[in-house]
Amino acid sequence: MATIAPEAPVPAEPSRAFIIGNLVGCGFFWGSSFLFIKLMAGDVPPLAIAAGRGLLGATALALWVSWLGQSPLPQRHELRHWIVLGATNGWVPNILVAYALTQLASGPAAMIQAAGPLVTAIFAHFLFAEEKLSGRRVLGVALGMLGVALLIGPRLVAGGGTALGVAAMVGVMLSYAAGNLYVRAVPSPAGDPARLALGQQVFSGLVALGLTLVFLGPSGLAPIQNHLPAMLALGLVATAIPMAIFMKLIRAAGPTRAAMTGYLVPTFATALGVIVLGETLELRQLVGGCIILAGVFLVTTARRAGAA
Repeated sequence: MATIAPEAPVPAEPSRAFIIGNLVGCGFFWGSSFLFIKLMAGDVPPLAIAAGRGLLGATALALWVSWLGQSPLPQRHELRHWIVLGATNGWVPNILVAYALTQLASGPAAMIQAAGPLVTAIFAHFLFAEEKLSGRRVLGVALGMLGVALLIGPRLVAGGGTALGVAAMVGVMLSYAAGNLYVRAVPSPAGDPARLALGQQVFSGLVALGLTLVFLGPSGLAPIQNHLPAMLALGLVATAIPMAIFMKLIRAAGPTRAAMTGYLVPTFATALGVIVLGETLELRQLVGGCIILAGVFLVTTARRAGAA
């Protein structure tokens, strides 16, 4: 999932083709992460999946940052932010989503995660003066929460492992929301999006690796060797590549339009699950997912309070 830094002035307005192309690229690559995790789930422990994903993503992003002429090592004023984001946008949601996908299909899991911007909007209303909820945003939040209730309500009532999977995805959603709110408050120069992305992946991978070794021992990493293509794809294709695309997009188009990737991730995750894994969707899940996305659309496309 991406960190969103405060919007900075840009020299020129990007073209619609640039924005759409990058949004589709991010949505596809991030959406594919659910497929790659599914291919390993049940064999590779969630802790090991999170460790491999974080370390591979960190390695690729470190090479990218070095290519940009920057040092991949943290500076003192960056370290605290890297550690916090490594938890909120890294090892915590990565472990939870890897567990959830042992219980849930890709589509419903991605749809629950897509409700994150709604939660972010509610908390931002109380934290930031310029993010007050307008009537349009209130309607969007209410609509989105209705969709979430329709999507996950029956799962929680049913209980068992499926309910735990739903709870894990709600945890993923809340964790990403907390991370994005934190990034919103990170001051310059520590708020450079490329370095924040690198830092969160570094600490995501290192902490997840440490937890794997403490709780499972080195043997917990052994199953990865049987799923190397899926793990490489998860770390590089579904983590590092979309992060690089997203950072270019956020610099050119700003965080509001970049956040529109949230509409596309569930679409691609669901499609890949159906096409590759043969998953099926219930009508209730489709309706609930569409309601959630409609609510997110209303929230993220509403003007900020006081905007002209």
